[in-house]
Amino acid sequence: MTRFTHLDDSGHARMVDVTEKQPTVRAATVEGFVACPAHVVAALRDGTVPKGDVLAVARVAGIAAAKRTPELLPLAHVIGVHGVVVDLAVEDGGVRIVATVRTADRTGVEMEAFTAVSVAALNVVDMVKGMDKAVSVEGVRLIAKEGGKSGSWRREP
Repeated sequence: MTRFTHLDDSGHARMVDVTEKQPTVRAATVEGFVACPAHVVAALRDGTVPKGDVLAVARVAGIAAAKRTPELLPLAHVIGVHGVVVDLAVEDGGVRIVATVRTADRTGVEMEAFTAVSVAALNVVDMVKGMDKAVSVEGVRLIAKEGGKSGSWRREP
């Protein structure tokens, strides 16, 4: 019989108890992409998006989101988010977003990094959607993780 970590013996959702685990240094990096038509990319590059500095707003939104992950994912643990870097770069097809989250805690920060990228991407969409409805969020995925029981992992290129 399969045992699910987030279900109790009655099949009810539960938060895994990590009390006995020792805190360790952990990190996770996630990337995503907001695909934008050429005229939106041009406006992003020359700073003429009507709503203002898209990348600055998205960066701050991503950082704030990483710290609020347990409010959005009910089975995620409240952990110390000790470092968050959200980088955004305008590319020919849109905006690439990469977030790295670090902690010294009992559980990993993959969900915090996913949340940072996802919310940063949503902010890009929100700020440019008036210019073109064709923008889309694509390819949000884990790139690397460090620490914890499973150790290090890196996505193959």
